[in-house]
Amino acid sequence: MMNQNLKIDPYGFREYDARWLYEKDINLTGIENLGKGLGSQIIKNTKKTNPRIVVGHDYRSYSEEIKLALKKGLISTGCFIEDIGLSLSPMVYFAQFNLDSDAVAMVTASHNENGWTGVKMGIKKGLTHTPEEMKELKDITLNENFSKGQGSERKIENFQQIYKNDLINKNKINKTLKAVVACGNGTAGIFAPDILRGIGCEVIELDCKLDWTFPKYNPNPEDMKMLHAIAKAVKDNKADIGFGFDGDGDRVGVIDNEGNEIFSDKIGLLIARNLSSKHKNSKFVVDVKSTGLYLKDKVLLDNNCETIYWKTGHSHIKRKVNIEKALAGFEKSGHFFFNQPLGYGYDDGINSAIQVCHLLDYQDNKVSDIIKDLPTTYQTPTMAPFCKDEEKYKVVEELVKQIINIKNDKTLIDDQIITEVLTVNGIRFSFEDGSWGLIRASSNKPSLVIVTESPTSDIRKKKIFEFIDNLLQRTGKIGEYDQKI
Repeated sequence: MMNQNLKIDPYGFREYDARWLYEKDINLTGIENLGKGLGSQIIKNTKKTNPRIVVGHDYRSYSEEIKLALKKGLISTGCFIEDIGLSLSPMVYFAQFNLDSDAVAMVTASHNENGWTGVKMGIKKGLTHTPEEMKELKDITLNENFSKGQGSERKIENFQQIYKNDLINKNKINKTLKAVVACGNGTAGIFAPDILRGIGCEVIELDCKLDWTFPKYNPNPEDMKMLHAIAKAVKDNKADIGFGFDGDGDRVGVIDNEGNEIFSDKIGLLIARNLSSKHKNSKFVVDVKSTGLYLKDKVLLDNNCETIYWKTGHSHIKRKVNIEKALAGFEKSGHFFFNQPLGYGYDDGINSAIQVCHLLDYQDNKVSDIIKDLPTTYQTPTMAPFCKDEEKYKVVEELVKQIINIKNDKTLIDDQIITEVLTVNGIRFSFEDGSWGLIRASSNKPSLVIVTESPTSDIRKKKIFEFIDNLLQRTGKIGEYDQKI
């Protein structure tokens, strides 16, 4: 293996995890060096010579060979590996608590298309790497500043069942809910149906058979193709609810009993409402892509709950939930985080689906009725226009300045002025009528992220998008969108 030339593209070190196109941007020697870098970083930060690392992998055809190379690198620094085999990301995070390990490394490219690989990592329990930790890892790895030691490994048998039982035993429901469970042929297929059956659901499986070619669509609950397939299955089977899970099982998308997609931020708000009555004075953290309804929600305000808008990205929200001791955190992408007593603070798509089941278990209403309780808003899906990794942050920086100037000059956009800007992550700008738009750089792909929402009309949502799109096109640095309204 060492006769291969080392290949490791620096841009693969993303904001809070690492992702590359395998063999084009990284090879096995590169992965081994990543293992050496991560092992050295864990030793430095835990101050242990033989720290224990939980390692797992998803079902892509090449994930196992990547894991072997990663483990080889980790062991050469002195790390002791606890390999839990084929896993979901939340199962790896759970294992760190269950086995009381020092760190985690999960080989997955999550919902990225085939050809991608990557590693999600964390040292402190329940948290994943911060941008600062990613920078440190990048520096150690690229400068080959490695510790040397003698590590070893052991296989942890039957851990899949331990993880399943943990979720099943705590979450039994009284009502039999008929649920479509879609996994896009990704790894969640061997977990989600069993767990939801275990808590008391009648499960209709959709694309749960593992197939690393992803023959139908990418396992991504924001992918319209996947959502349309779930909607059809819900209607055909007269199901109560439909769930779609991503490739590594840390996100969920939800379809109601009428086959309508419910954006995850709205599901988050329903769950927050349900929890707020039992846990008054709680805090919730939501990302900047999420609906503006949280701030004005009557139920949350009546139960004296506070909502904090924060940076998009599972690492950021997870950490903020931890720091603020919030009860839960919700991301529009479908990452939900439940703190004690509901979970361990990390994102688990199956636990999120379980919380939706609890929501339905407590009342006779259908999901479509409960959602009607929320004020109507018109919201775009998340849209990602191409923008080079080396340019995207500069482009956003420039756009932030332009929009702040537009606000200061009180320039009218579709007859309204911008009243508020939030710049914790790109820029979220709001108008007098509660409509808003968001522009930020994607943390894991060469693209920007665009969302708009209006409580007043669909046309207004589109007008704000047109305003954003005009600004983007003027930069000359924007390529095709992944999807458009």
